[in-house]
Order: sequence, then structure tokens, then C-alpha cells
Amino acid sequence: MYDRGMVPARTTGASGALDITHRLIEICGPRFARFAGPADEVAGRAARWVAVPGGAHAAAQVLQLAARHDLTVVPRGAGTKIDWGAPPERVDIMLDTGRLAGIGHQSPGPGTAEVGAGTPLRAVQATLERTGQRLAVDAPSPGATVGGVLAADEAGPLRHRHGTACDQLVGLRYLAADGELTEADGGASGLAQARLLCGSEGALGVLVSATLRVQPMPASRVWVTRPVWTPLEVHDLIRAVLAARLDPAAIELDLPAGAGPRPQWDRRAAAMARHPSMTGRAAAGPAGAGCLVVLLEGGPSDVAERSDRLVSLLGARATVARSAPSWWRSYPFAPGDTALRLEVPITDLHAAVYALRDAAGAPIPVRGSAGLGVVHAALPGALPPDRVAAILAAVRSVLLARQGRCVVLAAPPAVRRAVDLWGELAGLARLRAVKQHLDPAHRLAPGRLPGGL
Repeated sequence: MYDRGMVPARTTGASGALDITHRLIEICGPRFARFAGPADEVAGRAARWVAVPGGAHAAAQVLQLAARHDLTVVPRGAGTKIDWGAPPERVDIMLDTGRLAGIGHQSPGPGTAEVGAGTPLRAVQATLERTGQRLAVDAPSPGATVGGVLAADEAGPLRHRHGTACDQLVGLRYLAADGELTEADGGASGLAQARLLCGSEGALGVLVSATLRVQPMPASRVWVTRPVWTPLEVHDLIRAVLAARLDPAAIELDLPAGAGPRPQWDRRAAAMARHPSMTGRAAAGPAGAGCLVVLLEGGPSDVAERSDRLVSLLGARATVARSAPSWWRSYPFAPGDTALRLEVPITDLHAAVYALRDAAGAPIPVRGSAGLGVVHAALPGALPPDRVAAILAAVRSVLLARQGRCVVLAAPPAVRRAVDLWGELAGLARLRAVKQHLDPAHRLAPGRLPGGL
């Protein structure tokens, strides 16, 4: 525990700052500790130092140094989601996990792999693929690390069947705020402890490594695509797909901003769409149509049989492809947009999208796991903060009655300051208790969690 009577290093001037820099260099090595540069920021909040420890012991020493000098610490992986959520109150030391990487040579159990928190997810998948295996984790952020995916509780299309990466945890090693290494595994209580850190944005502990379930690569994969025009049409199609018990690996929706009412096709166009020569080609439809895409995985004959049934169910406009559409496993927002995540029971997803359109005054891009009622949307970054606040209020009032929620993942600074990023949170009291237990001095990413925690 740090000494409350010690003068914080941030007020000791240049000599104190140099002393801390020298100590970080001793811990991490000359090439792995420095004063922060212009790019070293978290949601717009600039860091003072960057430390890249070479292992769990060195990372613990960084945390112990921070405790002695009353410094805050914010972990960073690849930085792909560094602008998500609220900015921390301050960032004294940015602890880069890039050297906490690697895949354990000795698997801790059958069907599992231990992966360093700083390991890029794509590197893990490439390594496992050589042995015909994979993690059923397909987070959209390019270059994301395993620790970053867990810290943001990020998930892609495969969450439909396999859940998020946090759902696939078998164990977790992390450092508490005082530098103590904790291993959370072994039974329900251990997993419950490990999953407390999922989605915590580094504010409850510094992830060191994760043990995750591994599965064989599927022998066959196909993407069945059906053009869609309205949220209500999507609702009806999803109900039909789920009722058919086709065991989809993913059900994804892409509704671009230009998607509007269904056009009237003439009989000749409909007949051409059903022609055998169109098999496997992109659905013919007007610009602005959205897509509902179902991924089927499994053995070749089984996937072929299920895809035939699915095409029959979805109708003449459905097509089958061996590769994903270009927008697959990506977000609908760009840097500078106000990025939203909507979560609602699938029976009410259409109501949520309609509410968003009505509040915005026009269709906006919506994309995500429609089969689970978890989608993302993008509001233009040029919208004034008061307009964004009004849209959020309108959408949240609709979702509240449907046990849904709308969260702002990222936004321009003016919008971030003006709006409530999270909306109603039923578990805030429990989160406050967990933060107090794991980080009583509020040293880890203070202010990143809801309620300013």
C-alpha cells in the first residue's frame, strides 16, 4: 500500500520526474521506458510516462513504483480501442502490455491454450491454425490483443454460437493495483473472479495472461446472404431462421444509411434472380439494400444440407458464398463518429432500430449480431452534442421498457463531455464494491468505469 503522506511525483518537478523515469528504465530496460509522446493518450487524456515491462514480475514492479509515488496506471494493448469509454481522470504511467505476449508451450489442460495478454489475436489464430485449431474469437478491431479484447469485452460474429472471449475463459492471471499476481481459475468461483475484469478497461487489474478454450477448425464454412430493406423484415427473417434450428454460427446484419423501403421488382427480374447461373453470386438488388447473412459451419455434407434448407427458407434472393462479405467482422463507424452499441432482446431489435432512425431523422448505419440483439450504429461526428444527447434520450426511453440499453463507445470530445455514455446501469453498486475491493486507492485507470469509478 502506498504512503498517503508521500508527495505525489506529479508535483515534484523535473527532478522527481527524471527519478521516476530512471527507475522505470531499471525495471523495463533502456528501450522500454520513456517520457510519453503526443500519441500516448487514452481517450484524449495524455500520459506522462510509457513503460513496457518484459514480464509479470517487471509489470508488478511498475505497479509498486506507482503505489509508492501515488501515480495512476492505465494498461494499453495494441491501442485499437484506446478511445472507447470515458477518459481517465489522469494517466501518469501507461503500462504497455506488448511484451506480455506468447502462447504457452504446455497447455494447462486439454482443449485450452494459455495466451499472454499482449499477444495479437491474429497471431494466436495463425499459430493455432497450423495445428488445425482456433479460438472461436473474431473481434472486429484489427490488430487487437487478447488482453484488449477481454478488457473491452469485445466480440464478433461468432459470439452467436460461442459467446464472447470472456465466456470462453478457463483461467486468468492478472496483477492487482498493488502489484500482487493473482491466478483466477479452478471452478465457478475462480471464473466468476476472472470475469470481473472483462469489460473493465484495465480499471480493476492488469491482465497478464488468459487461458481460453480451443476448438478444431471447421471443415466447411458458408455464408448465406439475403438482401433486406426494413428492420421489420429483418425481425421476421431472424425468427424464421432461429425456428428452423439450423444451428447457425453467426447471424449478422448490415443496414447501411441508405437502406429504405423495399423496391418493387418486376417478374422478369425475380425470374433472373432464381436462375441457376446466379447461384453463389451476390444478391441482385438496388443500391442501399441491407444484408442479413447467416454463417454455417461444420462438416461438408452437413453444411451443404443446412445451406440448402436455409436458401429454401430465405427465398429466391438468397445466395451462398464460400467467403465472407466485405463488411463482415467490422464496425459501421469510423474515427470521429459517435459510436453506439445497442443491446436488446431480439424480438425488439426492430423497435430499437426504428427508434434510432426516428430520433436521428434518417436511417443511420447499423451492423452487428442481429441474432443476439447486439448491434452497433454510427452517428455522424459533425452532429452537435445537444442533438446527440436528444437522440440518446429518445432511444434509451424506448429501450428501457424493453430491457435494452444503448451505450456510447466512442465520440468526439465535445460529445463525450456532454452526454451520459452508459445510460441506466442496474449493477453500479456492485461495480463500485468490486472497484473498492480490487483497487481501493483508485489507482488503475480512475474514471474509466461508469459512475466515474
